[in-house]
Amino acid sequence: MTVGPGGTGAGPAPLRRRNAVLAASALALFFMTWSLSWSLFAIWLTGEIGLSPGRSALVVGANSVGCLLVMPVYGFLQDRLGLRRNLLLVVGGLMVLAGPFYIHVYGPLLQHAFLAGLVVGALYLASAFAVAVATLECYVERLGRLQGFEFGPVRMWGSLGWAAATWVAGRLFTIDPRIAFWAASATAVLFVLVLLAIRVPGGGRAGAVDAAASTVSPREALGLLRNPASAGLVLYVVAVTATYGVYDSMFPSYFASLFPTAAEGTQTYATLNAVQVFLEAGGMALAPFLVNRVGPRRALLLAGAVMALRILLSGVVVDPLAISAVKLLHAVELPIMLIAVFKYVNRHFEARYSATVYLVGYQLVTQFGSAIISPLAGVGYDRLGFAHTYLLMGTVVAVFTAVSVLTLRRDGADRVAVPLRV
Repeated sequence: MTVGPGGTGAGPAPLRRRNAVLAASALALFFMTWSLSWSLFAIWLTGEIGLSPGRSALVVGANSVGCLLVMPVYGFLQDRLGLRRNLLLVVGGLMVLAGPFYIHVYGPLLQHAFLAGLVVGALYLASAFAVAVATLECYVERLGRLQGFEFGPVRMWGSLGWAAATWVAGRLFTIDPRIAFWAASATAVLFVLVLLAIRVPGGGRAGAVDAAASTVSPREALGLLRNPASAGLVLYVVAVTATYGVYDSMFPSYFASLFPTAAEGTQTYATLNAVQVFLEAGGMALAPFLVNRVGPRRALLLAGAVMALRILLSGVVVDPLAISAVKLLHAVELPIMLIAVFKYVNRHFEARYSATVYLVGYQLVTQFGSAIISPLAGVGYDRLGFAHTYLLMGTVVAVFTAVSVLTLRRDGADRVAVPLRV
């Protein structure tokens, strides 16, 4: 575990190391739970449940809508809670229910009452995973700023947890997907126990964080939308990150279709995804050095360029080995983008609103864009095929990454000290 220097007021070194280890463990267990239930979601939809690629894209779009509803609530609540874990413990309880939910609720509804399945699944998956991951990341990043450890090396363990669980999930899915879902519930129990073990000392900087959290208000949170730094971030997220997210959600089905049998494609994808996430974990440890050197704005532009390249190449190469190499580019772009977003937010917005800005300005806007783009992508998959749709999507990402050179706020610009009221 790499722990950065504490700095003034960062707290005793033993407690700092202990909380860094516990935070890393919580991230690892969260991502293990999420991976066991989600990493092969697209294959589960088209294989086990029997949905077409177009209908599967509708499911992804519905999940994005669910995130739109949950994210503002989670962001505001976590900012109000400061360093308290009440919301994360509720999330942990929802995660424990993953096994019974997928097996006895979500799957049957998608097969026999599709619209009801869209609604119920979207709300559950957003509350337990898709929004919860950003809430957990915000909490860990805030805890790291308080106690003096860098977010990237700690977040690395989330990637390692995902990689290990994805490798396991690929084998469990070929036996019976239900085993993977029950395994997700088991790791969720461990997540809750680790979360309970984190200790934040009272008073000092921690007390100041909680005091600042008590001043967070809905009016000022809404005023963040008028922050000059928001416009460029929103454009980048909608046109670049959201488009990439839609591409990535259905990529497993496309990848598996390139193999002689679905089982071979599923197992190969699971192994490849595990390798990619292990590389991504290393990127998480290294990304802070790159982002600190070039600045958050340039790092976001670099991540966008790599995204555009990966999507475009996915529409060109069809050889399984070549497209596997394209998949591994994810290990480059994600660490840079994630670290750059947090540093962009901390540079241009008040710290007490970091969770709201991250969940609304980044994560919610990503889901909003996905909700719009997913149905269009679904039409493209069914009518044009995956390759031609990827070429169109890659072009969009490339164009708007270029536009973001002008719209993202420069790193030297002053922070807006107080959110503008509405």
